Amino acid sequence: MSLPAAKAAPAMPFASQPHGGGILLRRPSSPPVPAAALRLGPLFWPWEKVKVGPLSVSPMGFGTWAWGNQLLWGYQESMDTELQDCFNLALKNGINLFDTADSYGTGKLNGQSEMLLGKFISEGSIKSPDDVVIATKFAAYPWRLTSGQFVNACKSSLDRLQIDRLGIGQLHWSTANYAPLQERALWDGLVDMYDKGLVRAVGVSNYGPKQLLKIHGYLASRGVPLSTAQVQFSLLSMGDEQMELKTVCDSLGVRVIAYSPLGLGMLTGKYDASNLPNGPRSVLFRQILPGLESLLSCLKSIADRKGKTMSQVAINWCICKGAIPIPGVKTVRHVEDNLGALGWRLNADEISELEAAAMECPKKMVQNIFQTA
Repeated sequence: MSLPAAKAAPAMPFASQPHGGGILLRRPSSPPVPAAALRLGPLFWPWEKVKVGPLSVSPMGFGTWAWGNQLLWGYQESMDTELQDCFNLALKNGINLFDTADSYGTGKLNGQSEMLLGKFISEGSIKSPDDVVIATKFAAYPWRLTSGQFVNACKSSLDRLQIDRLGIGQLHWSTANYAPLQERALWDGLVDMYDKGLVRAVGVSNYGPKQLLKIHGYLASRGVPLSTAQVQFSLLSMGDEQMELKTVCDSLGVRVIAYSPLGLGMLTGKYDASNLPNGPRSVLFRQILPGLESLLSCLKSIADRKGKTMSQVAINWCICKGAIPIPGVKTVRHVEDNLGALGWRLNADEISELEAAAMECPKKMVQNIFQTA
């Protein structure tokens, strides 16, 4: 089964432009886009939605890995007010998909990302819980050995999120590489939380194409559809395995959710060898950034031609490949910039130009250690 077709963009689209602290929507002065151009798709606006199993979600979501992570992202509780502003601004502009995990948050802040989302949801002006689609991931901790323990993990997440049902419940990683006997219990846990109505859809994360086919078949035998597969996917992570996974997902009707679409920030143009981020990321950046001159130059050239930022071009590439990107946000500026990735599309030549430049990079993003074949 193929993925649902993208909804056509309106004949008189709206352009999203930064305006002070928010987003100003205005009608452009240019004539309507020809119908032939619209068929090139996918061309999405923030308020349009795509189908993910039984859900309707925005064509881009936001990731909340940084919300509570002091080690990698420098989280401080003083950031919470702006994080709430990020959440509210995203909702105001049509973004309804937020990705989190029960393991997000370092040390005593474990679960902080879910708790902050729960706080923001409860204090917001949301008319229905279904207006926000929360996709959380359950860690395959070694002490989670039964389906019941996995269901309990889901219930704990619901408590932190202050909601009765999740949009998407996801297995954070596969244990096939190191504890294959645990894997079936985790799969059964996904089935049970779906059957109990605790989640509207189920998904996986860090699964390769072979293991994805196995869990898809198993869930189907239990009457549970697999709706999403989350994987590191960007211009720095577009190897044979990622593209094979995308092909398999397309054939099964499973939506790919692309995490780290900006390569942890390497594709933003913000950093170079003399300007590295603080913390552990600097080690990785020092290894990879020196070989990205061609790709970053290509991103900047296309961004300048289209009046976009490098981040917007990199995110739009993911959308053009049929994935739902979930860039992380920590500031209102991040939200405003990322919203500019919607409402337009790269053309075929630009996509080819970017991918050719990406293939020339001597080093790619390090893959998640839990990624399976």
